Amino acid sequence: MQRAFFLFLLASSFGAVAAAEENPPTLSAGASAPDFALPGVDGKTHRLSDFSGSKILVIAFTCNHCPTAQLYEGRIKQLAADYRDRGVALVAIQPNDPNAVRLDELGYTDLSDSFAEMKIRAQYSHFNFPYLYDGETQSMSRKYGPTATPHVFIFDGERKLRYQGVWTAARAKRWRESATLATPSMPCSQVNP
Repeated sequence: MQRAFFLFLLASSFGAVAAAEENPPTLSAGASAPDFALPGVDGKTHRLSDFSGSKILVIAFTCNHCPTAQLYEGRIKQLAADYRDRGVALVAIQPNDPNAVRLDELGYTDLSDSFAEMKIRAQYSHFNFPYLYDGETQSMSRKYGPTATPHVFIFDGERKLRYQGVWTAARAKRWRESATLATPSMPCSQVNP
């Protein structure tokens, strides 16, 4: 009986580890930005340190195949354009393994999430920010923990997380009207309007 109970506990712990690996936690408020070195569609390897001169760093997890992410492309491009002169750097990371995207998920798109197709999307959509690939290993995605695409993480000058969630039109309007993009009193929140 004890042996059966032990085997049950052991099997349960493996299930919990697998679930944690499958759904990594989202980065918490105040956490430091995890370092990265990822290939970009521009042929360069981009690192977190490449953006050290920016007051604010926005990391947007997005992808090619998701209709919602496609709709948000304009917002992400506008965010990059609106805040570039205010010391804000924006980088997009594509977190999906193209081999894991189901066929039924491709029914509303012209492209999948391969690195080659990322280059097509970036050129066609005139991306004005680095577009990086994390698809095969998903190593950075597991460290940041985006829950869907698009999912935005905003870090202050010390690269502490100040906001994570969806970049909505209402949030963009509030931030455009504020004196600065991120102030010490700005809360880090979950997905919200």
